[in-house]
Amino acid sequence: MAVYFECTTRTSMPRPELFDLARSIDAHKDSMARSREDAVAGVRSGLISLGEQVTWRAWHFGVPIRMTSRITQMEGPDYFVDEQVKGPFRRFRHVHEFSEDSHGTTMVDRIEFAAPFGPIGRVVERLVLARYLQTLIETRNRHLTADPQPGQQASAAEG
Repeated sequence: MAVYFECTTRTSMPRPELFDLARSIDAHKDSMARSREDAVAGVRSGLISLGEQVTWRAWHFGVPIRMTSRITQMEGPDYFVDEQVKGPFRRFRHVHEFSEDSHGTTMVDRIEFAAPFGPIGRVVERLVLARYLQTLIETRNRHLTADPQPGQQASAAEG
């Protein structure tokens, strides 16, 4: 079993600009300053692209965490997918989708993850990790769009 949730963000920013911001290592570091997230290996600044990977070091729950993710799919400026190749999760997949209409750009983040440690991990992922990760994504998206107005929507479901 895994946890799945979506975050939808709307902005007046053009789709290509938001697509590039979403894959910017520097913008990600800025948006995650609270958890002291830093790129320590792989692509360490600029834009990450298909087939490239980055290793992040951060502090979450007072514990240092390292996670390496790779861009496994990309079709700019429509979507890209990053997946954990090494790190704290049993599985972690993040799909970033972008669409544009006459009102602006919509970015949808689709996250699916599974924690390690069997039954204990399943309890923790539902009681703590799902909401924590959803809040991290929402905070990141507000930073990327610099659009604090109501327009953030999120929904969660278990799969």
